[in-house]
Amino acid sequence: MKKTLLSIFLLMAVTVFAQQQTVTYSINPSTFEDTTPITITINGNSVNETSWGISTTHALYLWSWSYDINDTNQSDSPSNGTWTASNEAAKFTYNAGTDTYTKTITPSTYFSRNGIGRIGFLVKAKDGTGDKKSQDIVVEVGSFQVSLTSPAENSTSIIASGGNLNISATNTNGAASYTLKANGTIINTNASTSSYSYSHTNITANQSYELTVTQGTTTISKKFSVVVNPNTVSQAMPSGLVDGINYNTADATKATLVLDAPLKDFVYVAGSFNNWQPTSAYAMKKDPTSGKFWLELTGLVSGVNNTYQYWVVDTTPLANSPSMVKTADPYSTLVLSPYDDPYIPTSKYPNMPAYPAGQNFEVTVLKTGQTPYNWQVTNFIKPEKEKLVVYELLVRDFDASKSYQSLIDRIDYFKNLKINAIELMPVMEFEGNESWGYNTSFHMALDKFYGTSDKLKEFIDLCHQNGIAVILDVALNHAFGRNPMVRMWMNDPDGDGFGSPTAENPYFNTVAKHTYSVGEDFNHQSAKTQYYVERVVKQWIEEYKIDGFRWDLTKGFTQACTASDESCTNAYQQDRVDILKKYADYSWSLDPTHYTIFEHLGTDAEEKQWADYRVTESPSKGIMMWGKMTDPYNELSMGYTSNITRMSSASRGFAANRLIGYAESHDEERLMYKNVQYGATNGTYNVKTLNTALSRMSAIGAVSLLVPGPKMIWHFGELGWESSIFTCNDNTVNTDSDAIGGDCKLDTKPQPQWVNNWLGDSNRNKIYNDWAKMITLKKVEPVFLGTSTITNSNSKIVNIKITNASLTATQLKDVVILANFDTTAQNVATGFPYVGAWYNLMDNTTINVTDVNAPINLPPGEYRIYGNKQANLAIENFEKGNAVSLYPNPVADYFTLNFVASKVQIYAVTGQLVKIFNTNGNTDFQFSVSDLNTGLYLVKTLDENNKVQVVKFIKK
Repeated sequence: MKKTLLSIFLLMAVTVFAQQQTVTYSINPSTFEDTTPITITINGNSVNETSWGISTTHALYLWSWSYDINDTNQSDSPSNGTWTASNEAAKFTYNAGTDTYTKTITPSTYFSRNGIGRIGFLVKAKDGTGDKKSQDIVVEVGSFQVSLTSPAENSTSIIASGGNLNISATNTNGAASYTLKANGTIINTNASTSSYSYSHTNITANQSYELTVTQGTTTISKKFSVVVNPNTVSQAMPSGLVDGINYNTADATKATLVLDAPLKDFVYVAGSFNNWQPTSAYAMKKDPTSGKFWLELTGLVSGVNNTYQYWVVDTTPLANSPSMVKTADPYSTLVLSPYDDPYIPTSKYPNMPAYPAGQNFEVTVLKTGQTPYNWQVTNFIKPEKEKLVVYELLVRDFDASKSYQSLIDRIDYFKNLKINAIELMPVMEFEGNESWGYNTSFHMALDKFYGTSDKLKEFIDLCHQNGIAVILDVALNHAFGRNPMVRMWMNDPDGDGFGSPTAENPYFNTVAKHTYSVGEDFNHQSAKTQYYVERVVKQWIEEYKIDGFRWDLTKGFTQACTASDESCTNAYQQDRVDILKKYADYSWSLDPTHYTIFEHLGTDAEEKQWADYRVTESPSKGIMMWGKMTDPYNELSMGYTSNITRMSSASRGFAANRLIGYAESHDEERLMYKNVQYGATNGTYNVKTLNTALSRMSAIGAVSLLVPGPKMIWHFGELGWESSIFTCNDNTVNTDSDAIGGDCKLDTKPQPQWVNNWLGDSNRNKIYNDWAKMITLKKVEPVFLGTSTITNSNSKIVNIKITNASLTATQLKDVVILANFDTTAQNVATGFPYVGAWYNLMDNTTINVTDVNAPINLPPGEYRIYGNKQANLAIENFEKGNAVSLYPNPVADYFTLNFVASKVQIYAVTGQLVKIFNTNGNTDFQFSVSDLNTGLYLVKTLDENNKVQVVKFIKK
């Protein structure tokens, strides 16, 4: 089992310690055919059951794979299950008397294939996350065996032009017939021998060898290759080229490839255009100034998919480092993976380019003459940072189809919730298919599991058509093992093509410079890393029109700390401040209104450096900071004392509202789960009761979403999803964080919400609708651009006062939010700014305040949002199915409505009432507005049942 397939299960924000063990085993019989039943025995003394959490259950599982007769075409056993949940069919039997684990299988049956030449296996815990596995074990199948003694099987020998290669092999069971081919041509035969040898001399071109050995009716094939040093040509690279693919816009038959590979001696380009057997014509040249390798490809066909790899050679590699690495382009925008692509349904990615037969590792797709996506929106104006309500979602878990199409199909869901930004957890090419996406390997390539490039663009375009910005979560603190820039300079002691960075690696640290390491740690002080990061930023802004990035784990962007010094990691680091400002500057150079968001969760002093950075410019910059407030808000939702004063930007010392505060995100436990598990109880009022817990979530929205500044929702918080974030694939819950990597946090979650029509559940629907109203208030009422005072110091009562001093007394300029998170009714202190009529902004009922300090009695879990005026601007078209329409629009002198309105009021966008009409039931009433100035207006209509509907018009 290759380590690349295991890496997908690592958690992105915790330190993972390897628990791999070396076990002893035996197989009986030791020599067997693929139809022979065999018994695998594991010595229990060689297994540390405690570290794997199986000391009492002895639940040990077989994870296995097989190869064909030529030891190629690896295939996993269908009995494996998943890495986080092995099938019971793969479980060993524990024998207490002998302290052994045994399992009997018949290979052809267990692997559902015939002609097996080799089987591989390891043993593991049911959930192998955290490296709870043994070493890889490989066993030959069949009495007839061939051993290639020189060179090694599947090896590549590097030789000088004119050099020789000695080939030798032996076989069992007496004499066999040998045939040696080089580049498909027979160059030597021996009809009868059990000890073969041959020397291929004066080799001047790259060779792919195949040695076939036949005994009776059985034929076994061994493959190996030679790469000849082409003596790299030094030649100046044409100007204007960038690393990766450079398409020739004037000639679709040409493209130029550029690779930056310091310390490497030569590079070949192998691909579909040379049948994966590159000649000297495909040896890359080297630019004498930059040291970069480059090569112009010719003879390409417009509109045809080509695939290629770089063969990167170091003739004097470090110990444990390979002499040649076959790798896709680091700057790939589309890669094909032999590990993941076979499991991507064609319904998600129709007409996927085929992975080239006979190759291994990822390959890059190159296609000239591509038809660009036809964007419907080319000048999207982003919502103001201060008004952002971001909806964070994981495509994998949002809908059972796990695709961009499912997001497109749900656009009305987002529109009706009134959010104005969607943040997608990482969608760049990650390892595996079922993943959170933080195990990124190619940052410029779109992962194919959710759909095609055009389908993501269609979703972004649709969002922009509906006023919704799209933000991408990007993990540029690190990369995982398939990343070409890891693999070109790596330690690979087991020779499987993957490993950790060496000291020569110009992009990565050998050991992380912070305590939250995952994957391989980028060195952001390296100019090459900075170039790569900026190329990634440019790709997503320019190619996909992405409106912003949420930068994952920015604490890791320092070089000043060590992997064991958490206090250093969490402290202010100037190099980190500077490099992240540089990246923000680059984003803004491409798009001055680009959203830059850091998940830092550090000191106020450091975060203030970013939040205040260039904030006074026009357009206003300033980096938005993730504001984790899960614990204090969860305490309130459960019915316990808490303090939410740090939900405001001012509490952190920021000069402007740049804190994206949130009560939930993908990293923390669901509020509702903890409500029903640990909620407070008082008599008949029990927060652990589902509907009681749900009834408290509207109040959570009131005291979080309406605090001035950008805010965030984690998907399905608006429906009160009560499933634990640690829900496993089998719908159980595993929160065993003590067993490193042992919980189910990263597992794919069940999606009952659409199937069960949660929007039809009045208890869940109320949260959705209440939050939608609050979000509408936040987006359109200028009062919520003001300042807030939060009175909630270690209490279950919340009092938030919001005022916007730039507004007048005739406008909605003051808001008082009250909430009771106790389990009994409470007289809640108010402190209204002044006496008079105050309006409940959720339903526009009024109270007359004669004593500004008179308390208001609130039942448990209830809230009130009072304003000094009605929320006229926020009423806009809120009711679902609103059928009101206005004609003509834009309006010159008058307009008509498509229904009989008993009363019509017209408001300026500032909230000022400018005209009132009483129709007296006239079905043809013409509403004269010739006296109004040019601009945008809101029309509030009331029918005979006093139902309010709102529509906009433009006065020309």
